[in-house]
Amino acid sequence: MIPVQCRMARVALGLGVRELAEAADVSTQTISRFERGEELKPATLFAIRTALEAAGVEFIPENGAGAGVRLRKAVSGQEE
Repeated sequence: MIPVQCRMARVALGLGVRELAEAADVSTQTISRFERGEELKPATLFAIRTALEAAGVEFIPENGAGAGVRLRKAVSGQEE
């Protein structure tokens, strides 16, 4: 996950920095630092990515058209 993917995922889910920080069990400053492009420890990055994925985001790897995110398709019978 790169910083812009984090920001895109957070906005797509309607999460503020505070909500994502709570979900990932990190500080709001950590989220802000990462979204500005600062490096984080791998464990911290994993916590943020895991929280976003649990909330319903899929990360799309760089495939020549740029890295991205999308909302996970709802499973039949479940709401998004």
